Amino acid sequence: MIKHDDPILIIGAGSIGERHIRNLLSLGYHNLVVYRQRNLAFRTIGANQVKVVTNFAEALSLQPEVAFITSPTAQHLSQAIACAESGMHLFIEKPLSHTPEGLEQLKETVARKGIYLYVGYMMRFHPLVRELKEIIRSERFGKLLSFTTRWGEYLPDWHPWEDYRTSYAARKELGGGAALTLSHDLDLVLWLNDVPLDKYYALPNFASLLEVDVEGGIDFLLRFVNGVTGHVHLNFFEKPPCRYMHFVFEGSAVHFDYYASALRVYSKAGNNSDELPNFDRNQLFVDQTIHFFNQLKTFRPEDSLQNIEDSARIIGMCRQA
Repeated sequence: MIKHDDPILIIGAGSIGERHIRNLLSLGYHNLVVYRQRNLAFRTIGANQVKVVTNFAEALSLQPEVAFITSPTAQHLSQAIACAESGMHLFIEKPLSHTPEGLEQLKETVARKGIYLYVGYMMRFHPLVRELKEIIRSERFGKLLSFTTRWGEYLPDWHPWEDYRTSYAARKELGGGAALTLSHDLDLVLWLNDVPLDKYYALPNFASLLEVDVEGGIDFLLRFVNGVTGHVHLNFFEKPPCRYMHFVFEGSAVHFDYYASALRVYSKAGNNSDELPNFDRNQLFVDQTIHFFNQLKTFRPEDSLQNIEDSARIIGMCRQA
């Protein structure tokens, strides 16, 4: 069990790294060590709130109990293996990696050291997504038959304070691309259906005028072993942003509108809507962090290996881009 005064390592302090730092501080964890290659100024936290080190060996020597890996995707695996060898429990921002190479070594290290590894797909904690999962599980509206999801946002608008062309999302060597960067929706449809994939196809899109060396969009066509079929569309070029999930059941259709924070049910008997006005997106990250620390009390070794397997499946799908 992690105590509030135990050292916690955060690797990388970009926008997602700073978010995790803020949330850890708000949850009462104040012994935070931040490893970054350059000691740049933080955007949203005070420099005196954390200890900054620029030498990775020094960070490991402080013997943190937990590491939050929030660096560019291409660095995740080597950092995770090094931290695992040092006995740290691991919270790794999605995706786990940009390549399957090295995943077997990570599995072996995690199993040998008996540590917990979690990959940060925070959308699983959205209350309306959880309601949708219960609808699928309970067959409240009959069996699920098919689904369509769409997520498109204009990459240059993500972080206006930086040149999007230098961000990890825009660069192949850092593990970027629409497929991996927006893989939350792949994780969600696999988690919501909770049955093995039968087959899938991936069709990357390089048609946008974005100055990037990765796919600007991608379409996945999926079929599960229970016959459910679906389409997942992801892109970096859509203005205004659009994000929804539409699930068709035998007796109704259920539509999750992310930006409206609404879950709408359409049926012959009538329509209804469950809405969360003024929903705070950061609560997803907070709830996920709380879940991670709670899992440290009860996890089984196979839980970590399953989390790696789940991520390996997504990495394999995104490699088709």
